[in-house]
Amino acid sequence: MVSLGSTKTRTFLRLLASIGTTGTQDTLKLLPFVVMAVVAVIDFGSGPTSGLLPLLALGPAFASVACGLARTTVIGVVALVLCVALGLYNDILWTPRTNITMFAILGVTVASVLASAGRLRHERQLADVRSVAEAAQRVLLRPVPRRAGPGIGVAVSYTSATAEARIGGDLYEVVTTPHGVRIIVGDVQGKGLEAVETAAVVLGAFREAAHDEKKLQGVVARLEKALTRELSGEQFVTAVLAEIRGGSTIAVINCGHPPPMVLDAEGTIWFADPPDEALPLGMSALQASKPQPHHIPFEPGDQVLFYTDGVIEARNGFGEFYPLPERAHLLDGEDDPQGSLDALRADLLQHVGRPLGDDAAMLLLRHRAVQENSSAA
Repeated sequence: MVSLGSTKTRTFLRLLASIGTTGTQDTLKLLPFVVMAVVAVIDFGSGPTSGLLPLLALGPAFASVACGLARTTVIGVVALVLCVALGLYNDILWTPRTNITMFAILGVTVASVLASAGRLRHERQLADVRSVAEAAQRVLLRPVPRRAGPGIGVAVSYTSATAEARIGGDLYEVVTTPHGVRIIVGDVQGKGLEAVETAAVVLGAFREAAHDEKKLQGVVARLEKALTRELSGEQFVTAVLAEIRGGSTIAVINCGHPPPMVLDAEGTIWFADPPDEALPLGMSALQASKPQPHHIPFEPGDQVLFYTDGVIEARNGFGEFYPLPERAHLLDGEDDPQGSLDALRADLLQHVGRPLGDDAAMLLLRHRAVQENSSAA
């Protein structure tokens, strides 16, 4: 048995811990050889009393974490050869302890090869899932134009709560139409494949209606019709629809969604709560009147951030919500709107410190200042 209190054993464990802290793929592949070498050197120098010989089984055990089948098998054979060689050197080759150690190495090697095969199969399946998810993301959440009219920059950010999926129930789109630039940012109730399917319905209906309908209210009505055919029970979709037709305002219809955050040119931060908030999409039967747009000032130098509740409801380890207004200054940190939004997203992830509990989508509109437009000209 290995005495955890011995000096040599503690030295070995410290070396093992220091090796394992790097965490890179190449280091993990070298780790089994390093472990076996450390065991062999210590056992060679201290003789049969050290009791470290069973630790040679750590070689094939670690190999199953990062190595393929052939490499794991080779490491198991090397561990067995080292066990025999050290047994001969210490004149304990055919003793019960050495025999048990060799059987243990053989058993761990077989188990490690099986575990490595399962890991490789899972990695291939995960790669297939990610490739499908990336293709679906390109179809559903297409790249938006970097500009929404003269002097107006656009940036988007999307973080799925399911890292492997890359997509979820949040949605966004920017469409240039004969009626102006039209925007939607929404959040489907629920998660998983059903939420993705509903998001696809909303985006498909919006892309068509944005071109066909003269008024923003007509776009909302088309979305309601599309969802009525698809949704069941008490499902719904919260969304903000916006329209830019030039001038100094943005027309907005808020259907039960968190209000956009406005940062004006003077640095004032406020939320554009609608005077009459409409019910979420899919619940029009409960609403007496049709939703009406309200207007948000959008002067040169202003910024408007649309977002989903996954942003403002993100909590850190202490249960504190993400303080979006206090972090709004990050949107002024870069000349490029996308760089500013990326900085805000990075701060959000740092605040949470772990994978998000809900999808988080953000869309930033920036009205460039007059002097920026003149200098660019």
